[in-house]
Amino acid sequence: MRAGDLLRQLDQRLLPPLTRAVARLGDRSARSGVLTWAALLSSAAVLGTAVWAADDAPIGDRTVGEVTRVGVVDGDSVPGYLRSAAADLAALPTAAPATGEGTYALVTLDAYLPPQRLAAVLGDVSVSTVFGRVPLPGRQTEIVKIPALRVPDDVVAGMAQVAARKDAEAADYRAKAAAVGGDGADERELRGRYASGADVAAAEAAGYRTGCACVYAAVVRAAPVALRGVATRPDVRAVDPAPEVYRLERTVFTPPLPEQHDVVRPPADTGPSAEPTPEAPVESTPVAPVPSASMGESSEPAPVVTIPLPEPSATGPTEPAPPSVTTSPDATGTGPPTPSPS
Repeated sequence: MRAGDLLRQLDQRLLPPLTRAVARLGDRSARSGVLTWAALLSSAAVLGTAVWAADDAPIGDRTVGEVTRVGVVDGDSVPGYLRSAAADLAALPTAAPATGEGTYALVTLDAYLPPQRLAAVLGDVSVSTVFGRVPLPGRQTEIVKIPALRVPDDVVAGMAQVAARKDAEAADYRAKAAAVGGDGADERELRGRYASGADVAAAEAAGYRTGCACVYAAVVRAAPVALRGVATRPDVRAVDPAPEVYRLERTVFTPPLPEQHDVVRPPADTGPSAEPTPEAPVESTPVAPVPSASMGESSEPAPVVTIPLPEPSATGPTEPAPPSVTTSPDATGTGPPTPSPS
């Protein structure tokens, strides 16, 4: 019942008897006492109704807008993060949470692994997502986030989707390079940047298509005992438990890259200084409304993209301005390596 309806019912029930009582009483002092009691009763009714209405109001989700971050940010000490993760893992209670579903954790690997190697590392725990990138020396490559409930099958399927998108991306860059007219210094530089972007995208496509050694982290869920077992396996660098995480869509995971050993920092890129990035719309993580990488809140060295992803849109003959530069892993060297076979 709404508060207004309740107040109207109280008026209908209380006021007529009080009015009749006042009319029967001729004594002024008696009339004053009745009116006083009427006022007190009315005030109590209003107060009680207000309290009832407040208690009856629906309570929304108190966690809306709250985001949990698990991993590292720019400037963090990597050895310090590894020590902290180990301490948190050791401090977990042996008993599983009351839900019986286990604790979420970010598993960081020592090196980039192919999908087939993941089963030996993560095979007996529940996997939600894996993180991967093609480690081209000295070049920017995109970090991708692949949903992977079944390892390695979902990882292989996800890599195939990324490979198809990268093929389209490479063709998009080549078309943009061909559309740049003129032979001035600016035009030559712009064509070179687009050509460089095409080369990187093609190398990424070839790597993912062959099931490259590209996976370097995973989000898992298991009991504390199982998580400690994962931490002792070869190729595992750290297991960072996150018992505070209940909803993955409101959590941002930022694992360190295998080549980051001292401090998390935006790495250098030996390619063109302003290499263009894909113009295709992508679904970036996290999906909840949280600060984006462009605001300096993220420690990812390259954009994190969740598959499946839409194909790049066809480009027209107009000459676009080159987009902004992304950061890249702090690998050095020149020339793309041969992608690792599956």
